[in-house]
Amino acid sequence: MNDWRASRVKRWEAAAIAAIGYRVVAALGSTLRWRTEGLEHLHAILESGHQPVMAFWHGRILSATYYFRRRGIVVITSENFDGEWIAGIIERFGYGTARGSTSRGARKALLQLTREMAAGKAAGFTIDGPRGPARVAQAGAVWLAKATGHPVLPFHLEADRCWVLDSWDRTQIPKPFATVALAVGEPISVPADADDEAIEAARVLLEQRLAALEARALAILRIDVPGLPDRSPRE
Repeated sequence: MNDWRASRVKRWEAAAIAAIGYRVVAALGSTLRWRTEGLEHLHAILESGHQPVMAFWHGRILSATYYFRRRGIVVITSENFDGEWIAGIIERFGYGTARGSTSRGARKALLQLTREMAAGKAAGFTIDGPRGPARVAQAGAVWLAKATGHPVLPFHLEADRCWVLDSWDRTQIPKPFATVALAVGEPISVPADADDEAIEAARVLLEQRLAALEARALAILRIDVPGLPDRSPRE
């Protein structure tokens, strides 16, 4: 699936997309305003000598990338062409990358993340990526927490004005000068001796906490949504 690497043109395309994409995201991000809640959970993890396994939904990559830039967080990116230019963008924002995905190279990527966390780095997971289903948590972040002894830290972001792409994850792109709410939840610890039942319980808890954080982020922005959070485009 990595035949594109043999093409000089495709390698040039990936590099060009990354260079342009970084400038676009950086320019957009510099206009955003932020409202945050729950960052004390992140600070408590760091003060305890641990690092967070940061977990969020795939559809909030852009705003998360900009907010948490320059912190040395290591994230998984796929080994295909799209993963190459995405890695090129996020590395410019100060992230490390572990190449692989839940569908290809997952074990190699998780092993690299385990080593990176042992060296004092935080890890980042889009826990319903790379292909969904949307807002269904996969177990990778929970397994990493079990393997490393570091807690999972769930968080969610919402923009008050945004474009929403017609993609499986309904990717949200904040509009220039939008206000973005960041809601961070309580950490989830996973014991080293957790069995399959405990892993599943932690996965479900993570999914539930992210749903609650989505509602909380909307409330911070005073977006009144009866029932389930509104995931439609806001013009």
